[in-house]
Amino acid sequence: MPGKTAIEWTDATWNPVTGCTKISAGCDNCYAERFAERFRGVPGHPFESGFDLTLRPARLEQPLSWKSSKMIFVNSMSDLFHKGISYDYVDKVFDTMERADHHTFQVLTKRSSRMRKYVNQRYQDAPVPPHIWLGVSVEGGTKKSRIEHLQQTNAATRFLSLEPLIGSMGEINLTGIAWVIVGGESGPGHRPIKQEWVRQIRDQCLAADVPFFFKQWGGFRPKSGGRALDGDEWSEYPQELRGGQAVAVAAE
Repeated sequence: MPGKTAIEWTDATWNPVTGCTKISAGCDNCYAERFAERFRGVPGHPFESGFDLTLRPARLEQPLSWKSSKMIFVNSMSDLFHKGISYDYVDKVFDTMERADHHTFQVLTKRSSRMRKYVNQRYQDAPVPPHIWLGVSVEGGTKKSRIEHLQQTNAATRFLSLEPLIGSMGEINLTGIAWVIVGGESGPGHRPIKQEWVRQIRDQCLAADVPFFFKQWGGFRPKSGGRALDGDEWSEYPQELRGGQAVAVAAE
């Protein structure tokens, strides 16, 4: 069965790898680490080793058995481009995604330069198939180099996850970007998000005709602050691409 998820912008999760290590301030209060570490040392539990980086080869072909089409967030409990994961293993993940082309796969990383290197080597002659969306996670304006790396990646569909947003993004170059997700941090020790940061991103998306999805304000619990921005919920997806340009389609 597909991995159930409460993440608003996807249908299911698939974790052929679990565990990770922190790389920037956006990782400080990692929800995946917090969840996994609860079960460290529990015999027989999938997270008996907590959030240690762990390959899960038995899961590599799971999406091929999921018959109905889904949007699948890849490695919600890890980062596919962690330096501890060999390109040979990443190849196996991409092999499955290519075969399971009835799904849409959403690959999200903070290791943007490693993704760029891998993708541009594997797909030298044509972009990544459009049902495989490649994205970067960016927590504030100091990490905009990840966006540049994504734009240099030979992908058909690129997206940004500005979550947890813990600082102003400032001006964003949205060239070649098909989708922008924004969200505040949740859980113990969550850091505040400011309305003006979110409005600034939304307005830039509107000006550039890029679909905008506002996930949450955050708080102690993910739903604590709701997800309305200036009285509206923003739930746009890049469900259609025309000439490489995303066309915003509101969620039903």
